[in-house]
Amino acid sequence: MTVHMDITAFNKKAWNWQVDNNNPWTIPVTSEAVNKARNGEWSVLLTPEKPVPSSWFPKMTNLQVLALASGGGQQAPLFAAAGAKVTVFDNSPSQLAQDRMVADRDKLALTTVEGDMADLSCFADSSFDFIFHPCSNCFVPDVKPVWKEAYRVLKKGGTMIAGFCNPVLFTIDLDLEKQGIVQMKYKVPFSDATSLTEEERLKYFGPNEPLNFGHTLQDLIGGQTDVGFAITGFYEDSWKGTAPIHDFLPCFIATRALKI
Repeated sequence: MTVHMDITAFNKKAWNWQVDNNNPWTIPVTSEAVNKARNGEWSVLLTPEKPVPSSWFPKMTNLQVLALASGGGQQAPLFAAAGAKVTVFDNSPSQLAQDRMVADRDKLALTTVEGDMADLSCFADSSFDFIFHPCSNCFVPDVKPVWKEAYRVLKKGGTMIAGFCNPVLFTIDLDLEKQGIVQMKYKVPFSDATSLTEEERLKYFGPNEPLNFGHTLQDLIGGQTDVGFAITGFYEDSWKGTAPIHDFLPCFIATRALKI
């Protein structure tokens, strides 16, 4: 088994590689999109396909926004163009460089900070009005500290919107999946680092894929309410054409949570 691995360091290197190889989630927004956002016309993805409802966002003007594990130059620049004061926090220097590139190109003010999403100790309590957290907590072995830290740095009355994977996505037999057959094989919680052998991981994903972790719904949803959040919004999303399971059910979830 792939144990005793520095997961944060491994995934940092892997995401830097993804940027160099044009992973779709590393390609920045265009100047045209930024200019539209300046005029109030913008939308972003929290999950693969469905735009986040506009009602989930507070007014952006002077809003203190934390784009949590959200580097890549895709969402944070639009928030900044819409008037927010944005901090992008991400484990990958190359992903953060994408945000800085857009900021320099389009004369936007935003701050980038490198770090582990489960450790926001560089931020004081109650630092932010709004947290945007896309489908990135599948890259940490334990999601509960992410919720705890997000709650701490959010102001009372602030909101966090988060995207994550339905854990059923991680249960599928990877060999049968290539044949178009959806059959469960793996238990949840799932870990690329321990549920697979090193040989299996390399066979299925290769050496440059970030390590993925399938968390339970108890930790993904219950974990938010356990630290004090109230869930005030919920939707599901799919990712058609990427795996046979998406023909059966939507495998991505988005939540809107209020710090009360």
